[in-house]
Amino acid sequence: MKKMTRFTTAQEAAKLIQSNTRIFVHGSASTPIQLMHAILNRKTELKGVELVSISTLGMDLNDQDLAGHFYINSLFVSTSVRAAVNSNRGDYVPVFLSEIPKLFNEGILPLDVALIHVSQPDKHGYVSLGTSVDIAKAAVANAKLIIAQINPNMPRTHGDAFMPLDMIDYAIEVDDALPEVNYDDGSDEVCALIGKNVAELVEDGATLQMGIGNIPNNVLKNLNNHRDLGLHTEMFSDGAISLIQNGNINNKFKNVVPGYCVTGFMIGSKRLYDFIDDNPIVKCMDISYVNDPRIISMNPKVTAINSAIEIDITGQVCADSIGTYQYSGIGGQMDFIRGAALSQGGKPIIALPSRTGKGISRIVPMIKPGGGIVTTRGHIHWVVTEYGAVNLFGKNMEQRALLLNSIAHPDDREFLEKATFERFEKN
Repeated sequence: MKKMTRFTTAQEAAKLIQSNTRIFVHGSASTPIQLMHAILNRKTELKGVELVSISTLGMDLNDQDLAGHFYINSLFVSTSVRAAVNSNRGDYVPVFLSEIPKLFNEGILPLDVALIHVSQPDKHGYVSLGTSVDIAKAAVANAKLIIAQINPNMPRTHGDAFMPLDMIDYAIEVDDALPEVNYDDGSDEVCALIGKNVAELVEDGATLQMGIGNIPNNVLKNLNNHRDLGLHTEMFSDGAISLIQNGNINNKFKNVVPGYCVTGFMIGSKRLYDFIDDNPIVKCMDISYVNDPRIISMNPKVTAINSAIEIDITGQVCADSIGTYQYSGIGGQMDFIRGAALSQGGKPIIALPSRTGKGISRIVPMIKPGGGIVTTRGHIHWVVTEYGAVNLFGKNMEQRALLLNSIAHPDDREFLEKATFERFEKN
């Protein structure tokens, strides 16, 4: 017998949540904010509820009053959970973004409930997972109970996003604007210089992957004279829109889903959400496909642009932590660094400012104790700062140190030269 979705209120839906259960929370701009607030308001009635997600937007889960009631088991750390994850109220699961669906599909992290945020149903009775298909597709396929927010403001995205309304057990109707993020206010001169340096490495016909933040957006700003670019990326943001509209990105030479942009999730402004709504040129797909290094490598000249917190003089990249403090996560960096390296003519790129906002060198003799290595020195290729770009592939460790020193902040080069000499001085 066909299941019927039951429509209810956020408060009534929240009553379905029981203690000692594991809940998947739809992430990024698809965070089901009304449902989450209703559930958090029941905190005194609940205990031992585990919340599993990647980045969530539009709410704060760091409240110490949630301790004992809700435990944050984060698959990627962002502002909304960072304090909780670095306390006894939560923790972080180190995992490649491409492999998170496997945690759900193989029952490693069995899900009792999936809280999702979807578009209104179309005439065929299908809703769309909207701005975030990524790991949500697998979560929906494996959760015992599915509770959804249905929102006319959620874009109807194509690709793997569609699911029949009757897959949803309970639904509430909302009319809320999606969270917006502006990664580039135009005031960061360092990131602007990095964007120019990276753009010089991008060839016509390249397939692009962009990470999150100011640097990727500045790269996109500098690609207006490039031709026949493709887009196969875990995240899609505002910077790609004009390049698609002007024909710089046409996906002409891609081997994987040629003619279409492929992504896992979208974060940006209302302009972005309007652009992707019912736009067949953009395919939002399961992250186990988008971020599979074997799939990525099939495209030509994959140019993968990711950032880092610090890099040591041998090429080890710390991108997820500051010492033992968990700042973000592995995410898709290694998926694309490896995929780009295996691509014909590919360029894996780590782009970072030479210094932190406090004037501390990001190029260091050694990674801070406890810091995690996301990209190993065996995987590293290009490194870019505002002072230039160097390719470490095939270079020995002393050569790497000298190359990295050449793109460090000028005021840091003397101490890095000294560290290099002390490390590699031969007896």
